[in-house]
Amino acid sequence: MLHLNLFIFGCGHHRAAWRHPRSSAERLGDIAYYEALARTAERGKLDAVFFADGQSAENLSDGPRWFLEPLTAMSAMSRATERIGLISTVSSTFYTPFHAARMMASLDHISGGRMGWNVVTSMFDSEARNHGYEVMPDHAWRYARAEEFVDAVLALWDSWRDDALLHDRAGSFVRPGSVAPIHHQGRHFLVDGPLTVPRPPQGHPVMFQAGASEQGRDLAARRAEAIYAVAYDLPSAQAYYRDIKRRVREAGRSDPVPIMPGLVVYVAATEAQARAKQRELDELLPAPDALRQLSMYIDQDCTGWALDAPVPALPPLEAFKGPKGRYATVLRIVDTEQPTLRQLLGRLAAGGGHCTMVGTPVQIADEMERWFRNEGADGFNLMPPSLPDGIEDFVEQVVPELQRRGLFRKEYTASTLRGHLGLARPAH
Repeated sequence: MLHLNLFIFGCGHHRAAWRHPRSSAERLGDIAYYEALARTAERGKLDAVFFADGQSAENLSDGPRWFLEPLTAMSAMSRATERIGLISTVSSTFYTPFHAARMMASLDHISGGRMGWNVVTSMFDSEARNHGYEVMPDHAWRYARAEEFVDAVLALWDSWRDDALLHDRAGSFVRPGSVAPIHHQGRHFLVDGPLTVPRPPQGHPVMFQAGASEQGRDLAARRAEAIYAVAYDLPSAQAYYRDIKRRVREAGRSDPVPIMPGLVVYVAATEAQARAKQRELDELLPAPDALRQLSMYIDQDCTGWALDAPVPALPPLEAFKGPKGRYATVLRIVDTEQPTLRQLLGRLAAGGGHCTMVGTPVQIADEMERWFRNEGADGFNLMPPSLPDGIEDFVEQVVPELQRRGLFRKEYTASTLRGHLGLARPAH
């Protein structure tokens, strides 16, 4: 069946969502807001909620991005829910293995085995300067550190045997020889261990990764247990999906490794109503802010372009000197949808290059099923353009249609995140 996560991001993934009269902008520091989002996702029987993270505060006048620290928030969210998984971003560039392993193991115990960690290398100089670096270390250095970081974290979780706790009040608290140091000494980390927390209920909290570069794809294929992806349309999703599955096989793995592209959904009883929801948010987007973002993506000044005219011709990908991934997505949107500049700004404001589906519950389910049955996705990382409305609409309208088709669970059959994803518990 499909795997579905809710990607929680402020007031929603549309950059103008916080400006809407019904937005939750005033509640972003209220843990009850996040608890309610998790309960809504659990009512829809979703696999997990996912909390991204960033390590710098920039362009705050454009709207909120980060507020509560994710792992702290998930401690409370775990107590407000019973079955849904909880996934947080963890930066291998800024965390140490012992710190990350201790927090994740603690949360896996608190939640009864529902934690996952999305390992990222971080990328911005503004983040690096909050953690003692003048500039962000280069790409190869960050991925080498990430590999060693994962090795050390997994070793720390395995520094306790599953049967270590003896609780013999007349003798020993742990079985002799059941807890041991790891004596990790590498290029980036020195970690003696053992961990201060017994082995997590899942053995290892589920490791997610989102690799797009060659090194990222290689790391994801060898180490990740589930993968987040970016895909504008089915052909680009299929290319990524088939490449990762090939790499997984070549790494000698037989794990399922579900792949979940991001998905932005506008759903309503009619397609016209769904498009009206999209247009309502797009029209709240201040043009100067959106044009500034587009100028960064395409590496040229577009502030004088007419908003309601077609997008002017852009240089071909091979002639572009900046980051090519996002630019390729811009070119594909322009070529496929022939949007006005205002429409392009709205598409980029809601999820950037991620797939966007607009329509009725049947239309949305049709397209999700098409991706699922044609090697485009094993599921989706839902990116509602507005919160909480977007996830409530999806749970109330799309989930029942997916259930009717036998594509999604009607009840949970497992109590851990590993169980939801069909992943085996790793042996000690």
